[in-house]
Amino acid sequence: MTRFDRETLVRRFRGMADRGEPIIGGGAGTGLSAKCEESGGIDLIVLYNSGRYRMAGRGSLAGLLAYGNANEIVVEMASEVLPVVHRTPVLAGVNGTDPFLLTGPFLARLRELGFAGVQNFPTVGLIDGTFRENLEETGMSYRLEVDLVAAAREADLLTTPYVFSAEDARAMTAAGADIVVCHLGLTTGGSIGAETAKDLDDCVALIDEWSAAAADVREDVLVLCHGGPIATPADAAYVLGRTKRCHGFYGASSMERLPVEQALTERTREFKNLKR
Repeated sequence: MTRFDRETLVRRFRGMADRGEPIIGGGAGTGLSAKCEESGGIDLIVLYNSGRYRMAGRGSLAGLLAYGNANEIVVEMASEVLPVVHRTPVLAGVNGTDPFLLTGPFLARLRELGFAGVQNFPTVGLIDGTFRENLEETGMSYRLEVDLVAAAREADLLTTPYVFSAEDARAMTAAGADIVVCHLGLTTGGSIGAETAKDLDDCVALIDEWSAAAADVREDVLVLCHGGPIATPADAAYVLGRTKRCHGFYGASSMERLPVEQALTERTREFKNLKR
């Protein structure tokens, strides 16, 4: 397992952006997913609790509900994934709104395990309506996720937070985020994907708005897109070809769940169609 420092990674990713080479990140819910992603040349891997649920056949939103301690799950996943990833930085999804989180010691623990950085997941950014308002009012707010990113930046860890609005993009960039990931909603497609989503042109407009807000705070911040209808390489190419300032794509369901569903289903059909 290679140890990575933030400055080296930021230089690498900014160099890719300058060359017009898309930065591709992906979620991994199993060691096999991580190994395959690395073999495919992925640029960064993120572990978080939804990856475990997703690869267990449950919807990714399971990661937002009380089915397990998200921060302890990512530590458990580390022992499965980190030993089999040799050349790729691995980031940890951290639940910044956990009222029992000791941020400094936990970030130090993640670094000691071999994580190169963090992402804010689970995130209240996926929650809206009255429930979201109540979360904000009772101290479980997106601002805590911004504070987490600021603490991780202070600890010299790579930070790639999800943002859900121009305001979020500004706040995370001001906190020192190296890469902001424009989250367009739960990924569509497959057996447990969302059916309700924006269309690709809506995503282009939102990414342009959010990336411009981030760049207003710090011009060198990098921007990736994720989720919603961006579920295939063709979808990502469509968005990257039309956005004004987007440096790559981060896939989770689209990187591991959908390919596995398709490949296993098709291979099983092939075996079932054998003739004696």
